[in-house]
Amino acid sequence: MNAADAARAAARVMARCDALAAISEAPDGLTRVYLSPEHLRANALTGEWMRAAGMRVWQDSVGNICGRYEASTPGAPALLLGSHLDTVRDAGRYDGMLGVLTAIEIVQTLNASGTRLPHAIEIIGFADEEGTRFGITLLGSRGITGSWPESWLTHRDGNSITVEQAMSDVGFSAHNVQQAARKPDEIMAYLELHIEQGPSLEQEGLALGVVTAINGARRLNCRFLGEAGHAGTVPMAHRRDALAAAAEWMVFIEQATAAHGPQLVATVGALHCAPGAVNVIPGEVSLSLDVRGPDDDALATLLAELLTQGEAIAQRRGLNFNAEQYYQIAATRCDDTLQAALRRAVTGVQGRSLSLPSGAGHDAIAIAARWPVGMLFVRCAGGVSHHPDESVQESDVALAVQAYLQAVIEVAGAH
Repeated sequence: MNAADAARAAARVMARCDALAAISEAPDGLTRVYLSPEHLRANALTGEWMRAAGMRVWQDSVGNICGRYEASTPGAPALLLGSHLDTVRDAGRYDGMLGVLTAIEIVQTLNASGTRLPHAIEIIGFADEEGTRFGITLLGSRGITGSWPESWLTHRDGNSITVEQAMSDVGFSAHNVQQAARKPDEIMAYLELHIEQGPSLEQEGLALGVVTAINGARRLNCRFLGEAGHAGTVPMAHRRDALAAAAEWMVFIEQATAAHGPQLVATVGALHCAPGAVNVIPGEVSLSLDVRGPDDDALATLLAELLTQGEAIAQRRGLNFNAEQYYQIAATRCDDTLQAALRRAVTGVQGRSLSLPSGAGHDAIAIAARWPVGMLFVRCAGGVSHHPDESVQESDVALAVQAYLQAVIEVAGAH
């Protein structure tokens, strides 16, 4: 693909992102959630673009929109491309959608030249990655891996509508969920293009990067328990101040995590102080801890260090400390062969390639449980995402289409 063709493809992608952004439940912001009328309209429009690119199109039993561009030998396993079409509330217009629409350009380019590869190309617009409506993430991608828990059907949205009822309301059947599952030998690998949702590419002055892993995460509810007391009568040396202990620990969390290197992050995002009066020494502080990183062993080492220090601070101050983990997801390593193909493609279009982890979750997490995955990142302005100000440059998208095409031809062209 030459630069002029890539520029035209990028212009189509940007225009189609705008068209999808207009399909929203609210006129003053982009919100599109699972099994809503807007979800089905977005599927229908995306399906039209897939057909125009030369694909056979269908909507599966969990609401993913799927297209297949046949291989040189019909029925061959497929290289799967895609991302998600659902959004958070008041979203940007590129998170998810950019990956689906650039994939369509890859197929359109192959079809226009009459090129068929040894492996088929399939594109999927996943139905629900964000979990905005029901609080369950990766519904679409776990649909094709056949890993939907039956309990998901009873989850309710803000209007007390269950997943099962929502499916019935739009003509789906909860009894057919497993029909979306794909056999292991039907797919050879998965590639996902996505905006970075972070500032690393922009800081490096690069349009594209190759993802090494999707961060694992641990989330904990933590508590320091001391003793409330009169703010005016209890001497400083006799206090068992839970908030002072929590503050000391938070500073340690920041410093220790930074010392472990740039790929690990830790956040205290919620804090509750009791009794919460201006003239009372805080007797109890509850706080959250979110720790993330691309390597599970390094993540476990950091978390152990943080919790050990929390215990030490509490003991020195005469308090009690406890922590309960309520969420864990393992780091997802991207396939080495797919990383190498993407690095070659990126180097070919921008001169060098940057490898970096993803701090956000993606459909590739679910897909990696069954097939090799690779991810290509595209620079986004200021690293802003999940916000109306989310922005990408059309020239970056043009480079992305070129690199994506080169990687797809290498991977799907292998015998």
